[in-house]
Amino acid sequence: MKTVLILGGTTEARLLAAKLAARGDLDITLSLAGRTEKPVEQPVPVRTGGFGGAQGLADWLAGHKTDLLIDATHPYAARISANAAEAARISRVPILALRRPGWEPVEGDRWTLVDDAEQAVGALREKPRRVFLALGRQEVAAFENAPRHAYIIRSVDPIEPPLGVSDATYILARGPFAEADERVLLTKHRIDVIVAKNSGGQATYGKIAAARELGIEVILFRRPQLPDVPSAPSVAALVAMVDHFAAPAEKRGV
Repeated sequence: MKTVLILGGTTEARLLAAKLAARGDLDITLSLAGRTEKPVEQPVPVRTGGFGGAQGLADWLAGHKTDLLIDATHPYAARISANAAEAARISRVPILALRRPGWEPVEGDRWTLVDDAEQAVGALREKPRRVFLALGRQEVAAFENAPRHAYIIRSVDPIEPPLGVSDATYILARGPFAEADERVLLTKHRIDVIVAKNSGGQATYGKIAAARELGIEVILFRRPQLPDVPSAPSVAALVAMVDHFAAPAEKRGV
């Protein structure tokens, strides 16, 4: 059996692991960074925590005689993706990546693009606004620099410590989020502007579509630069790449 390590943390990583495990000829381990307190159940054995950078991951790959590394992390996990590419180079283990395409603006969208949370804070401008933050715990802290706004903050895990502002409402929820439900949320909280990442996919696109319908501005983080490695835009396409990798040499034309 070929040994495969999947760097996960996304819905696609879980689906990919399940599809590859169903083959029966791959020994799969799914690695999670451990940032989510209560991750969903996974279909294959899971390891949790970091590797200690690119060299640490390379050592793990070599020590476990890994045949294939798959980067199926979040589109904004740029450091992990960079370490994965470097570890693959050091260890000479083949790497594949799942690169979920970003959303593209359509007519009616009111997007302001920024590079990071600090730029997003500046894009809110001076007038007090009601802001829906659909971000992780790491990015939310920057908004303490703009305490004049009212914040509605949705996250998978609690924001600890709470944001140091006078008006903050916290919503704990895990996607997917339907467009109709997002429209209700945005209307109920009288949202003026959304701050989010361009995560791509359908699971969290509902807020983007709802914002378009309601005429709400969206401050969207630009996608980070990721390493240039063999990649696929979907689980199905990546499974096909793994099928080719796992096939006997004579079937691959080698």
